[in-house]
Amino acid sequence: MLIKDKKHFNLGIIMSAGFFGLFLLIMSPVFNGMNGLEYADDIFNKLSKGSAYFVPKVSQSADKFIGKAFSITINFDTSKDPDQIKRMLVLLSKNNITADIQGTKLNISGDLGQFLKVVIRDADFMYHNDGQKLKALYEYDEKKALKDWWTLLTRIDKELQLKSQFDMAKMVNEVNKKLVETSYNYYTIQPQSVMDKLFVMSGLLVFYVVYTMWWGYALYHLFEGVGLTSKKAKVKKEV
Repeated sequence: MLIKDKKHFNLGIIMSAGFFGLFLLIMSPVFNGMNGLEYADDIFNKLSKGSAYFVPKVSQSADKFIGKAFSITINFDTSKDPDQIKRMLVLLSKNNITADIQGTKLNISGDLGQFLKVVIRDADFMYHNDGQKLKALYEYDEKKALKDWWTLLTRIDKELQLKSQFDMAKMVNEVNKKLVETSYNYYTIQPQSVMDKLFVMSGLLVFYVVYTMWWGYALYHLFEGVGLTSKKAKVKKEV
């Protein structure tokens, strides 16, 4: 390889070596037993969970449906999970919600607002990493119980839409998306506010920008060193 500018080339080599040296450090478990990517991911997960607590707002909306009766029948495919419909009945019966099984069909009826309050309560327990309360009540894994709530609400939403009860369906979907899904995805993660980690978060963002530019300048100096430059072509003058 022909080196046309040793100064630029050597600087590019030094910057590249530093870049990859730091990369190896980042990928090492030196950040409380995690590598740099895992550490950053953990911080942003905690911060995002801290800003994803919708229980008070959604619970207030669900209050409007207290006293509104609903009655639906859901047909389950028991070939994939034979025990699923039985677990659904456990969730409902443990909370005094009227339900029964007829073959592969689950019949549910009652007060929609009160029903949603039960789901909101369980989602709130899981958001605060208090899943043992679900495990003790339903006598099986808490994450599986919350996933069963998600499945049940998804089916209820669909059935209510088929019956043109769109206001009820919208409320069920809101509880499912904002509370059940959020609590399930963030379970065991400790929520933190942005202000608590403002310095660390700002440092990570600044580091990301500087580290990206570092590699860009390393390549620039390497290309300059071997003569790979971009110059404006000279305009040919006609004689």
